[in-house]
Amino acid sequence: MFQRVEARAGKRKGTYPNVKFDFLGYEFRPRAVWGSQSGRLLCGFTPAVSPTALKATRSAIRDLGIRHRTQAPLADIAEKLNPLLRGWIGNYGRYTPSALYPMLRYVNQTLLAWAVRKYKRFRNHKTRASHFLQRLVRENVSLFVHWQIRMTDTFA
Repeated sequence: MFQRVEARAGKRKGTYPNVKFDFLGYEFRPRAVWGSQSGRLLCGFTPAVSPTALKATRSAIRDLGIRHRTQAPLADIAEKLNPLLRGWIGNYGRYTPSALYPMLRYVNQTLLAWAVRKYKRFRNHKTRASHFLQRLVRENVSLFVHWQIRMTDTFA
């Protein structure tokens, strides 16, 4: 339960309680939660996706090689990526969905890198590629699962 902490060549030693732990891809730690009866912020010990699970999801996205699939249309990329995203959002997004935002932001940045590599007109214009993808989101929001839950503002 208690963990020994040593800092800076032994100047400060002591035991401090370990207030977080990982279990089945979730990290349990104190978080601010709204009290259902009091209606104000309380400190609750709630689960969210763990940093190691986020690292594994980013690794899985990286292993798909989306950035380098410039010959493939965006619909094919969505076909490969949507089952993974649907599973991760369904599993890890149940209790604290906001903890998934870094992973979904990484997906959007990967799509941005794909657009920059695919289209020559965006080669040195990352902002234009971002505007292009935002326009694509407005026209076809159902293409990717995370776009349907309004995770679309992180292309830049």
